[in-house]
Amino acid sequence: MRKVIVAVVGRPNVGKSTLFNVIAGKQISIVKDTPGVTRDRIYADCEWLNHPFTLVDTGGIEPDSRDVLLSQMRSQAELAIETADVILFVVDVRSGVTDADYAVAELLRKSHKPIVLCVNKVDSFQKLGNEIYEFYQLGLGDPFGVSSVNQLGLGDLLDELLKHFPKGLEEEAEDDRIRVALIGKPNVGKSSMINKLLGENRVIVSEIAGTTRDAIDTEIVHDGERYVFIDTAGLRRKGRVTDEIERYSVIRTVSAVDRADICVVLIDAIEGITEQDVHIAGIAHESGKGVIIAVNKWDAVEKDDRTMQDFTKKLREKLSYMDYAEYLFLSAKTGQRLTKLFPLIDMVHQNQMLRVKTGLLNEIMMKAAAMKQPPSDKGKRLRLFYITQVSVRPPSFVIFVNDRELMHFSYTRYLENRIREAFGFRGTPLRFIIRERGEKE
Repeated sequence: MRKVIVAVVGRPNVGKSTLFNVIAGKQISIVKDTPGVTRDRIYADCEWLNHPFTLVDTGGIEPDSRDVLLSQMRSQAELAIETADVILFVVDVRSGVTDADYAVAELLRKSHKPIVLCVNKVDSFQKLGNEIYEFYQLGLGDPFGVSSVNQLGLGDLLDELLKHFPKGLEEEAEDDRIRVALIGKPNVGKSSMINKLLGENRVIVSEIAGTTRDAIDTEIVHDGERYVFIDTAGLRRKGRVTDEIERYSVIRTVSAVDRADICVVLIDAIEGITEQDVHIAGIAHESGKGVIIAVNKWDAVEKDDRTMQDFTKKLREKLSYMDYAEYLFLSAKTGQRLTKLFPLIDMVHQNQMLRVKTGLLNEIMMKAAAMKQPPSDKGKRLRLFYITQVSVRPPSFVIFVNDRELMHFSYTRYLENRIREAFGFRGTPLRFIIRERGEKE
């Protein structure tokens, strides 16, 4: 099941980012920042009335501006519109309907996507409530007045968004094929890898349109097993591409990762790992997917007997927050080591689905506590009562304690390492939920 994508668009200074932050922060399940992952995110995983969705922020649209920066922002917004399932169009009640609002409304109509009109900065419905009706002139249906700053009217706005969510996403039929997303920067070799895999396996496949215009699902059969590869290639637009546009293409990566079981993060061996690579890998990590780091173009690197070891060390330093990831050095161009990808995918998938008996888990936890005493604060020591696994993909565990405030991140990490030593879990993140004994689910 993939999440619905909602794009927040509008001209500059109407309060889009404030609205984005309020919805993302108040409603719910945005993943905590992880050390090493870029913080300047433009998307957030949210939920309203048990309906998960991905909210995407955009720069302001100035339809007729020739300013270089504003034209870049317009291109970003257009990319978000292409990718979105629903568009949240934000206007400013204080400014009234402007020529720019009319121009943006016309641009949005051409997308043929569902549009919800949000009139922001209605800080007092008693004083400004009647001003909302002016926005019927845009011809986009009922305007919904909100105040992002004062958090007024958000419930009605989100209820309206839900009405436009595509039907059937949550009822998709179970598919036992392993879904693999190829993610990475533009020109790192994603399409080349797909083409090489198809050529080597001599399988005739049909291409199925993915959930965005830029993602193509391709079925590949290897040794009798069926896999679906989600290719996020095509991120570069024709002509000159700015760093901002490439950063913004992360939206497509988010959509692909959402539908995948395992993510293969492609790194350019010639260029080495960059901050953009770290950011892209972080998306897979935060989404709880299995991860394989594939260093492509390895055939083009001059090597000695330590080259691979030194390169791996640099990668692990940059990706220290996901030390569970598996590594593979290959060449999509020549096919070097490419067939080793499938055993790795199978192994990571098995670890994602691994369930450990509660008795074994508690035995490991008690031995770990005996070897390293739990932390204490102001004379009160952490007590570990019980651990049990509650789900897979990723494997998730609940630990019951006497006081969750005493469970420091470093001690949780210590327990995770002991569990990994005992059961492996290579290639997949683990999730830990800390609860106090007697606490309701």
